[in-house]
Amino acid sequence: MSIPSHSRAAQVAYQDLLRLHLDEVASELIGSVEERVRNGRHYLYDKFRIGTEMKSRYLGEGTPELRARLDRAAILKADAEGRRDTMARLARVLRAERYIATDRDTGSLLLAFARAGVFRLGGTLVGTAAFALYQGELGVRFDSEDLAQTGDIDFASFERLSVALGDTVEESPGDILKSLKFDPVPGLQDRQVWKWRQTRGQAMVEFLTPAFGDERVKPLPALGVSAQGLNYLNYLIAEPIPAIAIYRSGVLVQIPRPERFAIHKLIVADRRRGGPDQAKARKDLGQAGFLIRVLAEDRPDDLRAAYLDSRACGPRWRARIEASLARLPEAARVLEGLCR
Repeated sequence: MSIPSHSRAAQVAYQDLLRLHLDEVASELIGSVEERVRNGRHYLYDKFRIGTEMKSRYLGEGTPELRARLDRAAILKADAEGRRDTMARLARVLRAERYIATDRDTGSLLLAFARAGVFRLGGTLVGTAAFALYQGELGVRFDSEDLAQTGDIDFASFERLSVALGDTVEESPGDILKSLKFDPVPGLQDRQVWKWRQTRGQAMVEFLTPAFGDERVKPLPALGVSAQGLNYLNYLIAEPIPAIAIYRSGVLVQIPRPERFAIHKLIVADRRRGGPDQAKARKDLGQAGFLIRVLAEDRPDDLRAAYLDSRACGPRWRARIEASLARLPEAARVLEGLCR
């Protein structure tokens, strides 16, 4: 059965809205661009003076796209009013084209986190909340079953990146969550806080970070939070992409690449099988199968590369992926066909 796509006009509107939000971020440049190199990677900062003190604000990794936008910062700043009017119009177009909007609670949370700099400083939205945003990236329609929420809103970031950036959020996520009526949930053993529960509902916000054997709680200095370490997460959040959550005029966030999300869900589903998160394991398999079908048609090379990269990570990775594919025979046939 084919997966329905959004109209060409809707897909163009989404890409235009994403481009304008990226332009909006670049237009906020205050001073001059400073480049720093760490471990062979180039990072760009906005260096400016406040009184007698020099400040630096992290802008992003030094990609050609970001450099080009920063070169046009003055022009983009002058066009701010017209750009924001267009962003509001494009968001209306997407709603009319049946793009599923983010609910008010999640949207207000994402907007507050975006304004505080969570995504700018390496935070990546993961889980079902991120899966919902592939409707824009891939131009496909979801139904209500595809987007049924588990109640969790998860954010992930690399500990090493968080330490290396030398910048921090403008407002603590913990303070934002408290203002939105979320209560901290301390860990049972060390009492560290890495998740918050909504006082008037079932939503849970969690912060995660890659682990490499020892799944302990670790600090994320740039985000001002602690995060639960999880194995296999490094594969998911490598090379994230920007995306727009349809809330108000759109919220610019960061999500995993869809092909990595699909393969990671195969791994996570096997980890959860037979445990207390069995229902989540079924959802993981459903999301993986859906994305594999779409990507095999539209981005087969990306899917093939992600699959082969994951299998090259070792026998434990391969065993988990194969166990999940045994429960998704159609997806297994697709991936085997791509690798012939």
